Amino acid sequence: MSRTFVGMPASPPPAHPAFPKAARDAVRNPTLRENLRHATHTIRAKRAKAVAELSDWAGLREAGRRIKDHTLHHLDRYLEQLEESVTAAGGTVHWAADAEEANRIVAALVKETGESEVVKVKSMATQEIGLNEALEAEGIRAYETDLAELIVQLGKDRPSHILVPAIHRNRGEIRDIFRAEMGAWGRPAPEGLSDTPAELAEAARLHLREKFLRAKVGISGANFMVAETGTLVVVESEGNGRMCLTLPETLISVVGIEKVVPTWRDLEVFLQTLPRSSTAERMNPYTSMWTGTTDGDGPRTFHLVLLDNGRTDTLADRVGRQALRCIRCSACLNVCPVYERAGGHAYGSVYPGPIGAILSPQLRGTASEIDASLPYASTLCGACYEVCPVAIDIPEVLVHLRERVVQGGPAVRRGDKVVLKPAKGHAAERAAMRAARWAFTHPGALRAGQRLASRTRRLHPRALPGPGRAWSGTRDLPAVPAEPFRDWWQRTQGESGEQGAGK
Repeated sequence: MSRTFVGMPASPPPAHPAFPKAARDAVRNPTLRENLRHATHTIRAKRAKAVAELSDWAGLREAGRRIKDHTLHHLDRYLEQLEESVTAAGGTVHWAADAEEANRIVAALVKETGESEVVKVKSMATQEIGLNEALEAEGIRAYETDLAELIVQLGKDRPSHILVPAIHRNRGEIRDIFRAEMGAWGRPAPEGLSDTPAELAEAARLHLREKFLRAKVGISGANFMVAETGTLVVVESEGNGRMCLTLPETLISVVGIEKVVPTWRDLEVFLQTLPRSSTAERMNPYTSMWTGTTDGDGPRTFHLVLLDNGRTDTLADRVGRQALRCIRCSACLNVCPVYERAGGHAYGSVYPGPIGAILSPQLRGTASEIDASLPYASTLCGACYEVCPVAIDIPEVLVHLRERVVQGGPAVRRGDKVVLKPAKGHAAERAAMRAARWAFTHPGALRAGQRLASRTRRLHPRALPGPGRAWSGTRDLPAVPAEPFRDWWQRTQGESGEQGAGK
């Protein structure tokens, strides 16, 4: 379908240092490390307990993987069916190839209503395209209503976690933000506000209530879209989403094209796995579903903006496309030893952690410094794969993207194959790999080099010079043995050993 598969890569990120530098700065913040350690360990323990309740978890995980893979393989067909279903139910569907087009569509739709304010449900897609900033440039103010997103917005901050965007803040910091900033955005914080969770939640509720009752336009994303009926689904825990989805007269939903599922039966699988993997609940307290518009119930006008923004480029990569299975549960973040220490801001993307390390470089390309460094933001321990409810093999994709970074280009289609475009940069690394290839294909030269290394081992430095210091600064170089293995084998095994070693 031509209008679907014409996606353009997402816009490159604003100036942001490469992951190693950003992470180095983050780990020097003891408050951040403590906040992250406490939050991720708590969430991970609760998730493990919730998952253990299901004897068929492995089967549900495999079912989710298969459903997602099938849908992605036939994405054009299901998106067409979705558009037909939404239109038949009274909604209007818009197609956006990139962030600029999506922002332009949403801004125009809000202006048509004559309103200059909107309330928002927590949405990764709208953060990905920078919708709030785009609306502000058009004179439209967007109010975040999710508690964590509200904290981030009032604090002039950036989200650092998929599920808990303000995970890097503690209660004292949140209290100070509410006291200082709420008044500029609406109802001020109560006098004498403390840092107890109940008082902070009540301050947010009072602040948001007047916005819910006044707003005429709501903006959301969606966790899932059901192609057979055109139904959209949002799951949440606070009820703010339900207010945004039902009270405004106009609802605009911006959703990535990968969020579609074929049938209600498919949706049932994810409504079991998502809450357990994200909030460690058997089901979300609020599961909102809507199909088009209904007279006398909910918004009078519904618009669905289907967002590509690099997703079809990702779909073209046979290995990397599995990142599009992601249901945004954040389980991989909560078990990742790198994320736990570096935090989400170091990733320079709305998608942090292991999933961000494979998704952002595919949506945006690897031309920028930050995106080229993200595939290396991992120890490849595999914990992320073990907890993923749709079995995304994140370590496999990380290694695949490292190859792309070394070769220097995105996946490009040549006939019926997808290959990596040759690189211009990374000359030193490519030269080293070529030298290694030559050595391993010339046994005589390799043997001579090994003997020379053994005989000069006492002269070897304990740390690497030049750029190699970044590696050896925290590692000891392995000691070179007194003799190569081949020589040892020939000396101890004799003539038979030489025959075996040459095989």
